[in-house]
Amino acid sequence: MNTRPVVLVCLLIVLIITSQFEWKQQIEDAADADPVTARRRQQVLAKEDAVKEKILLSQEKNIQQLNELIESLQRQLLHCRGSNKTIHTTTIAATEASEVDGHEIIDD
Repeated sequence: MNTRPVVLVCLLIVLIITSQFEWKQQIEDAADADPVTARRRQQVLAKEDAVKEKILLSQEKNIQQLNELIESLQRQLLHCRGSNKTIHTTTIAATEASEVDGHEIIDD
């Protein structure tokens, strides 16, 4: 049937794709051979590394601030729990005392 033209088209596409990769590689090799371009590329890479380093330092600082905030919130939570227990204990004691007073009044 028409398999032969399909195979030829597929081979043509593969040839075009592989030749594109080869051309790109040749262009990059030619650019690397130029000392000015190589120096510029190194400068760009150095700037990228500096920016990445600044981003990492900023993220570490943010993480440290978040950790400090978490510790502060945990301390506040423990304080609130302690206060809540004190209030709960005081309320229970007051309730028991009023019940005892009520029984004494009834007993009289």
